[in-house]
Amino acid sequence: MIRRLLISILLAATQLAGEPVAMVDIPGGSYLRPLERDAKPRTVAPFQLDTRCVTNAEFLEFVKAHPCWQRSRVNRLFADQRYLYHWKSDLELGPLAPPEAPVTHVSWFAARAFLKPTGKRLPTVDEWEFVARASATSADATSDPEFRRTILDWYGRPNPDVIPNADSPAPNFYGVRGMHGLVWEWTRDFVSAMATGESRADGSPDSGLFCGGAGLNTNQATEYADFMRFAFRSSLKGSFCVANLGFRGAKAAPSPKLIPTP
Repeated sequence: MIRRLLISILLAATQLAGEPVAMVDIPGGSYLRPLERDAKPRTVAPFQLDTRCVTNAEFLEFVKAHPCWQRSRVNRLFADQRYLYHWKSDLELGPLAPPEAPVTHVSWFAARAFLKPTGKRLPTVDEWEFVARASATSADATSDPEFRRTILDWYGRPNPDVIPNADSPAPNFYGVRGMHGLVWEWTRDFVSAMATGESRADGSPDSGLFCGGAGLNTNQATEYADFMRFAFRSSLKGSFCVANLGFRGAKAAPSPKLIPTP
C-alpha cells in the first residue's frame, strides 16, 4: 500500500514537472554562412540541439525556482521593460502565453540563465544556421525554391497574438522542430552575426550594412530571407525582450568512449 502511494506521488510529480525537451545529435560539417563576403566554408563541430524551443511552462518553473528572474524583480540591466510582458503576472501565464507555446519576451541574459543549470547553452550562429538549412527531407535545402519561399512567406506574415505550441511544426531532416515558421531565436554569439562583418573591424560604413546596401558586399545578394535574419540579429541587444523571440538549448556532442585495449 505504501509502495503504491509512493509510486503515485512520484508519477504525479513527474507529470507536473513535464518531460524534459529531447535533444538530437547534429553531425556537424561545413557550410557557407549566408551573405558572407569572402564565401569561405565554415566548419561546425558535432553538437546536440533541443528538438524544440523552451516553453512558457518550462520558463515558469525556472522563475519559480529563481525569483530574481521574475518579471517584477528582474534587474533591468538584464531584461528590458517588455520582459515576460505577455504573462498575466510573475507566476501566472494567462491566455496570451499558453504553457506549451515557446516562451518569448525573454532576454539573451535570461535565456542563458535558464540553460546554465541544465548543462546547456545557446547555439552559436553557425550551429543554428547549419541546422536551419534543413527541410523535412534534405540536410541542405537552401537551393530549393519552395523551401526558401516558405521561409519568406513566414517573414511576411504578422505575428499572431498567441504563438502555437513549440512542438507543432513538423520536424526537419534532423528531427528539429520550428527552426522556421514559429519564432525567431536567440543565438550565443548574435552580436557577431552581421552579414558583412562588424563595421568597426572591416572599415565599411554602417550604411552598407542595411537594406539594399548590404547586397553590394555579399555573394548571395538575392537571399533576402538570409539578410532579414542576420539584420534582425544585428539589431539586438542582450537585454531586449521581443514578442516573437525565443530560444532553445544546445551543447557539445559527448566525447566518444574509449575502448581499452586488451
